[in-house]
Amino acid sequence: MSGTVLVVDDSLTVRMNLTEVLAEAGLATLACSTVAEARAALARDRFALVILDVLLPDGNGVDLLAEIRAMSSAQDTAVMLLSSESEVRDRIRGLTTGADEYVGKPYEPAYVVARARELVRRAFAAPAESVRQMPSVLVVDDSVTFREALKAAMEGANYRVVVAGSGEEGLRLAADLRPSAIVVDGVLPGIDGATMIRRIRLDAALRRTPCLLLTGLEDGSAELRALDAGADAFVRKDDNVALILARLNAILRSAGAQSAERDTASLASPKKILAVDDSETYLQRTAEALRADGYEVVLARSGEEALELLAVQLVDCVLLDLIMPGIGGRETCRRIKAVPALCDIPVIMLTAVEDRDSMIEGLAAGADDYVAKSSDFDLLRARVLAQLRRKQFEDENRLFRERLLRAELEAVEARAAQQLAETRAALVSELEAKNDELEAFSYSVAHDLRAPLRAIDGFGLALLEDYADRLDQEGMQYLHYVRESAQQMARLIDDLLALSHVARSDFERSPTDLAGIAHAVAERLMRTNPGRTVELLIADNLMVDGDERLLTIVLENLLGNAWKFTSRQAESRIEVGVTNGERRVYYVRDNGAGFDMAYAGKLFGMFQRLHSSADFEGTGIGLATVQRVIRRHSGRIWAEGAVDCGATFYFTLDDDENPSVEGMSALARASAGGSR
Repeated sequence: MSGTVLVVDDSLTVRMNLTEVLAEAGLATLACSTVAEARAALARDRFALVILDVLLPDGNGVDLLAEIRAMSSAQDTAVMLLSSESEVRDRIRGLTTGADEYVGKPYEPAYVVARARELVRRAFAAPAESVRQMPSVLVVDDSVTFREALKAAMEGANYRVVVAGSGEEGLRLAADLRPSAIVVDGVLPGIDGATMIRRIRLDAALRRTPCLLLTGLEDGSAELRALDAGADAFVRKDDNVALILARLNAILRSAGAQSAERDTASLASPKKILAVDDSETYLQRTAEALRADGYEVVLARSGEEALELLAVQLVDCVLLDLIMPGIGGRETCRRIKAVPALCDIPVIMLTAVEDRDSMIEGLAAGADDYVAKSSDFDLLRARVLAQLRRKQFEDENRLFRERLLRAELEAVEARAAQQLAETRAALVSELEAKNDELEAFSYSVAHDLRAPLRAIDGFGLALLEDYADRLDQEGMQYLHYVRESAQQMARLIDDLLALSHVARSDFERSPTDLAGIAHAVAERLMRTNPGRTVELLIADNLMVDGDERLLTIVLENLLGNAWKFTSRQAESRIEVGVTNGERRVYYVRDNGAGFDMAYAGKLFGMFQRLHSSADFEGTGIGLATVQRVIRRHSGRIWAEGAVDCGATFYFTLDDDENPSVEGMSALARASAGGSR
């Protein structure tokens, strides 16, 4: 997106005026007079802002606004409607169609420029780092020769410089640009330099901005008057430019972080006033008086119109006639103050009825001020400025309170997080100690249980061999049960010892051949049951970096389970391999009893079995041991299967990215052709 402003208006005078004032404000413009020209320009380029007339010779600006909002290439483009169609219903139509601003004609150029800058700035909210680091200076002087010479010297000293020729223009630029410092001449057309500094000091958004006052007077009391006005330093214009730069550098150093408050709206920034009165004459005179101060004035002829407008556009202040047909001023004020989004807007009640009861009733309805109507609008302008200043201070205080509350909340959260971390660390440490202790209640107990179990099994075998002729069939069966139970208990103890050994043993990585381990485990299984025929497929190139002793436990369990659960198959098949994708995923697959995927989450839990011991013997510890070994390798293990269709156990080793089981499962299926 370019920073160009597209001006669309069929009036040559308006186009020339806007092009000139926007150019003076540093904004590039492209002007056109018809909807067709605007469409062509929007098709060629992207604009930060479109200033759009409503009534055009070949179409309606609001319809073109709707087209702009529908363009994907113009999603970030701001639109300001500029029209003589300034009735409330016209404003509502334009704003609800998507306009960011609606300004009625005749317009105040200063307001249009200020709002244009504000809307363009939104599109370029993050300036380049180099630009942000350069301090900016606003120079206000009506002498073109002096200010241009001073600008050149400051730019040579790496300042960004903006110039203004009057105090009024200087205040508007200060509100818009928030400069790092202001250098202002004491004698100016309109408001003088001292008055400008006083207004800056009364503006919550600007009052921390360092100000340097210049003067050409030789009066010795000039410096005292400058400092009394709020200036940070004073320099005579006939001094060397180097001295001015030195003073500027000094006040910037002293200011440090005391810069302009960026989150607070300046009093000199563009303000929109809603004037509500059923008297057309007084309404127009009020608008004329306020526009002279640079305000954008929106006119409403009833309380109903005012409420309709406020539903779609916020304003900075409301001037409200007390007595109107329909909804009167007091009821309109009550309704405004009852809406959370509107209740902070200053409301000034206006009336020709000068009695104390009316004033009390107006203030009781929620009005912030009460002004009697007259032909002298100076008091009204002063009251409006006072209310805007009060609102600014309230907003600033609210902002400070929010920041303090946010800081306190962050501090509380930080303390809570620290306490939680400390508590968690203590609990983890205690839990680890308890686990170590329990794994050590389990190792010693399991070891001590082995001896009596061997004795039970041995004595049972002796009875079967030496006293078989003295026992009946039922007694013989009981002895078999005793031996089977003792052997099952011995297997359980062995598995518990293996689990404890996995957790307690040292971990040493080295190049390990999973294929070699798988062949060795398979040979041992075949020796235990030489009569079985099993199709065994073990892939080559299964070299990994891991602990060989622990990975042997993994394959002993996975291949042992596959051997066990394929024992009832007419043609048993066991496969050990790796997927062909970018991530190496190893697997052990069989065509045995399988399992229901609804219970897949229980597979790796302690003492969890998905088949009865009558069908397949086991302790329910083997897969928990496997999972612990895989986790010690920073890997993942999961399984897929179907009842009577076999099972596939997948695992990874040293898996830094730690993907989800679902993602790894999809990857494994895609690489290995899926499991059965």
